[in-house]
Amino acid sequence: MTKKCLILLFVLFVGLKSFAIDFSNPFSKQKDTRSRELKYQYEVLKEDEKYKMEGKILNLTPSGYMTVEEYEKMSEYKDKSNIEFDIPKIQTPSDFKYVPKPLYRIAKYNDPPGSVELSLGKRLYLTRQINTQGIVSPDFSKMVYSAVYYYTDSASVASDLFVIPLDSDDTNLNRILKANVSKRLPDPILSTDKAIDNYAAFRTITPVDFSVDGTKLLAKQKVGSREDGIWQTRIYVYDFNKKLSYDLSEIRDAVVYFWQEYMDVNLNEKRWDIYPIGFEKANPSRVIVQAYAFTGEKPVFLGTWSVDWKGVQSRLLSFDKNADPLVSQNGYKVIKDGVEAYQAVERQEKANKEQTKYLQKKHKEEEKQKIQEIKSEYKSAVKNLYDDYKDEYRDYRKLRSLSGSTENVQLQEAYKQYLIDQTKKDIDKMQKSIDKKKKEIENVDKKLDKLYEQTGETSKYKDEENSQDIDNSNSTDSDNDKTIQS
Repeated sequence: MTKKCLILLFVLFVGLKSFAIDFSNPFSKQKDTRSRELKYQYEVLKEDEKYKMEGKILNLTPSGYMTVEEYEKMSEYKDKSNIEFDIPKIQTPSDFKYVPKPLYRIAKYNDPPGSVELSLGKRLYLTRQINTQGIVSPDFSKMVYSAVYYYTDSASVASDLFVIPLDSDDTNLNRILKANVSKRLPDPILSTDKAIDNYAAFRTITPVDFSVDGTKLLAKQKVGSREDGIWQTRIYVYDFNKKLSYDLSEIRDAVVYFWQEYMDVNLNEKRWDIYPIGFEKANPSRVIVQAYAFTGEKPVFLGTWSVDWKGVQSRLLSFDKNADPLVSQNGYKVIKDGVEAYQAVERQEKANKEQTKYLQKKHKEEEKQKIQEIKSEYKSAVKNLYDDYKDEYRDYRKLRSLSGSTENVQLQEAYKQYLIDQTKKDIDKMQKSIDKKKKEIENVDKKLDKLYEQTGETSKYKDEENSQDIDNSNSTDSDNDKTIQS
């Protein structure tokens, strides 16, 4: 009998407890679908924020951990000419204490005149492409270099001439050393024929020199075969202002005509060629060319000639092969000028180690600070999500409490009035928090003013006013100076 009473009391207690729970919270998780939905949405959004936070922390050092959208964004085309990057540093081997570092200096490119030639070595046949040494304009604003290609199908060679704009915010030497093919203009200014119908044929373009003002470039194209030598040399002048190239082939016709008419020699039946020397010093609008015939053991000098930079008005200057033509040397290049001293390298090594330690420490501090910022952003985002969840759940509970005693129209009006009143309460609450923050700021300002008074300095507001007065007086003085000069 006693056991039955105890069991009955226990069942009644459990039933009353469950009834009390259901009565105090009619929107419990077990029965109310909307409550579970709000809770589920909150948990999902919270998990999304956590996923974003972990992704940001992992991608502080770029890695492959990314979404498809992020990958597609990074894979978009970027203009290489606008990309900024540092020159890679060559790592010093660990088993060498002293590695000689070369020194560089700027020198004239076309020195001596006409000596610039292109040699095709084994590296071209192994790598299929080489870039020649560049020539820099007189104002150090651009570099021109030749890209040479090797086609294995026909063993032929072709070439393009490209322009690299140089950085204007550095020294002249550093401008040249920092030049990189990734910053070149996409379209070449001069190109050779890239046909592969002739076996072992080569067509290469070599810059000769800039004009005095840097607006024109003299270049020569060598056409020939690796089996029987050079066939002929063609001369071009490129105008950077008009972005046009001019073929100076008339000079070849003038040489042939002169020797046929006055010397009764048909050069078309001989092996001969021309060599551009550079722009004439006395007349910068003309190009000087020397011609040679290869008919015996020694080349035969065919004279020094000049032609207008547009390829007109050819003239014979001299038949004296020992006379050096007066040519202007305008372009620049970089050459090695010895090596750095051992003591300087040792001091630099020590300074680099100290700098590396400082940079590593600074990088760790910055990374730690970034992680803290990301985590604080995550906490703030989660707090905002929780506040929104609480507000939605509060409004939903109010709606459910109103729905039991009112009709639909009355329910809408009552709920609308509730939202208005609740919004006012939220605004008042926010205003109180803002006022509280203002008071805290005012207290901090008062403490700062006391510290200024104790140290005998003026307040920060007065310092700002004084600095503004000084700036205004300086601007007024400069205006008066301009008025006096005018």
